[in-house]
Amino acid sequence: MTDKNDPVNHPAHYTKGTIEALDAIASALSGSEFVGYLKGQIFKYMWRAPHKNKALEDYKKARFYLDMLISREEAKNLRDVPREP
Repeated sequence: MTDKNDPVNHPAHYTKGTIEALDAIASALSGSEFVGYLKGQIFKYMWRAPHKNKALEDYKKARFYLDMLISREEAKNLRDVPREP
């Protein structure tokens, strides 16, 4: 169970209403556009982390988006694996 106040995985300010902002973004973009979005988020959090008082939180946010990118790539690779007859 995820804490509703988790500032990394589920920030409260992104989960107002019936859909999380990240889900809406994923739905609005093509697959390749969403991958670009994820890469941008990773870059943003890595870039700014050393310049803030909450560097660890930003590194964790970068990891959150990197984990999502990795999961998408793993799922894509599984779909590309030929199945045995």
